Amino acid sequence: MRKRRLGAGGPEVSAIGLGCMSFGGIFGPTTEAESFACLDAALDHGIDFLDTANIYGSGVSETVMGRWLASRKPQVVIATKASIVRGGGFDNSEAHLRAELEGSLKRLGVDRVELFYIHRREQARPIEEVVETLKSLIKEGKIGGYGLSEISPTTLRRAHAVHPCMAVQNEYSLWTRLPELGLIRTCAELSVAFVPFSPLARGALGTPMADPAAFAKDDFRATIPRFHDPNWSENRKRIAAFSTFCAARGWSVPAAALAWILDRGDHLIPIPGTRTADHLAAWAGADRIRLTESDRIEIDRLLPVGWAHGDRYGDDQAANVERYC
Repeated sequence: MRKRRLGAGGPEVSAIGLGCMSFGGIFGPTTEAESFACLDAALDHGIDFLDTANIYGSGVSETVMGRWLASRKPQVVIATKASIVRGGGFDNSEAHLRAELEGSLKRLGVDRVELFYIHRREQARPIEEVVETLKSLIKEGKIGGYGLSEISPTTLRRAHAVHPCMAVQNEYSLWTRLPELGLIRTCAELSVAFVPFSPLARGALGTPMADPAAFAKDDFRATIPRFHDPNWSENRKRIAAFSTFCAARGWSVPAAALAWILDRGDHLIPIPGTRTADHLAAWAGADRIRLTESDRIEIDRLLPVGWAHGDRYGDDQAANVERYC
């Protein structure tokens, strides 16, 4: 797989990473064996950038990954996150971030992670104060660099002025395009990696396409307006047309969706999530797809900016992200 740089001073990683949230059971029951098989498949496909968080399954994702790391001893780059408080709210204080990082390192079985994100910004706390904490963790050798998630361009500029940011992780896909309004460009200007999460539209651009009727009761997608009718019926029609376009070119839908993201800039490193090796195989070769200008025009016709019906978050979830437009 092709490589891309994780920020100006960061390591080279696979152009496509693996989001490990589903190892914690957030999209339904899974097993350690299934997660191990998925991680093994990622390695086989040249994927060496793995993204997790302390909150995924309340530590389950990190624990599973730690056991896999201990048994395989692979050469991979790990990113994790902290600041979401179990039970509600955010905490970017030094005491909280340090304690949560230590817990993550223990579960992962490592002394250091290459990338440590603030999972959500605590609005009452100046971002400059938060970056000073992260700067200290870098100096102490506990993290290689820091990242920010679901933030605005202005927050990135303020943070980067204190200490260079390695990566920004916001939702971005063919059906969620807000980062095009300044954030992707700001990342490029500052030589910060932009890491799109949910690049396959939370399974809507997956193989098979997500089916809201089959969502488990605790699947958080069940609260997302885009998966509720009449929105979902309209979205499904659009995706079906895109699927026909992909099939005519011999591409899977998820591979084409990732290729579109990779085509948006060399600093973009999408992290599709899955818990199965089969689903991973459907998109792992996306870095080999080269879009032509006619492909770009046709994709824009089929899925133009703003095509998705319904919001990307429910009201409670939307309150947790920085909205700047």
